Amino acid sequence: MRRVILSGSEFEERIGYARAVVDGDHVHVSGTTGFDYATMTISDDVVEQTGRCLRNIESALTEAGCGFEDVVRVRYLLPDRADFPACWPQLRDRFGDVRPAATMLECGLADPRMKIEIEVYARLPRS
Repeated sequence: MRRVILSGSEFEERIGYARAVVDGDHVHVSGTTGFDYATMTISDDVVEQTGRCLRNIESALTEAGCGFEDVVRVRYLLPDRADFPACWPQLRDRFGDVRPAATMLECGLADPRMKIEIEVYARLPRS
């Protein structure tokens, strides 16, 4: 069983991808940035972008039928690794008790306004 979840981001339509894909009991959430998809605006602040990323991811996970407690892997992508420590408190709030496998990469992102992108993999809870 495969199901796609769309957020309404113009990027999904223009590039041709889904915010998340549910495949069996696996949930794959695409790299998610700090854009507010309703207004297609983004803050200049990495901490604010992190909060928006997490809210966007939470929305996709909820629609898939799970939550942050079901995340097994997370990948953080930042153009400037020096920005990463400022994000830790919010990341710890969401993942501190879950302890997913994690990777942080320093790399260029699709838009120079983007300061962080977060990708997660989760498992649907067993009934």
